[in-house]
Amino acid sequence: MNATGQGLFITLEGGEGSGKTTVMPEIAQILEERGLPYITTREPGGIRIAESIREIILNPVNTEMDARTEALLYAAARSQHLAEKVEPALAKGITVLCDRFVDSSLVYQGYARGLGIDEVLSINLFAAAGRFPDITLYMDVDPELALSRIAAGQGREINRLDLEGIEFHRKVREGYRIIAGMFPERFHTVDASGSREEVTSLMKNRLTAALKEFGL
Repeated sequence: MNATGQGLFITLEGGEGSGKTTVMPEIAQILEERGLPYITTREPGGIRIAESIREIILNPVNTEMDARTEALLYAAARSQHLAEKVEPALAKGITVLCDRFVDSSLVYQGYARGLGIDEVLSINLFAAAGRFPDITLYMDVDPELALSRIAAGQGREINRLDLEGIEFHRKVREGYRIIAGMFPERFHTVDASGSREEVTSLMKNRLTAALKEFGL
């Protein structure tokens, strides 16, 4: 639990192809070993309404989507996800392990899309009612390597964001480094360029160290 007596809110962040979804079950083992009650979830998604919004956002046919529309859809999905799933779990003392959260919006729409980090933060402060993660594990990897993983079929189907040019994905990486500097107390950067086994080990070690800061 965090200082408020609620469950810990832990998020995984990274660019497309960084490997978040792949290592997430392995990361959850750390919580299991410590006897922490937990749930795993994802953004956008996690519950029915947010999953429906996810289909709109990531559908490759929706290439004409305006950047502001994209930002607002993410925020809407996040608001419902928090209200329906995340906040109730945290209130019960359950740790929540989430694939992406507000940092993704700050990076993708705020920085990479050029809407402005402060502007997108303002939207999400409203949508998330001021909720931020307790621990964020950021998986840092060169965009060219990450996209080559996707092209090789390692992990998932191609989505609309994968279709962006390499410069967009480079901006995403730059954006994450900026956000990590804005929130150094909760951001933990992990080199995700190695093999699955190497990255998983690094992620587990970093989470273990972060949990110790909460006395766990």
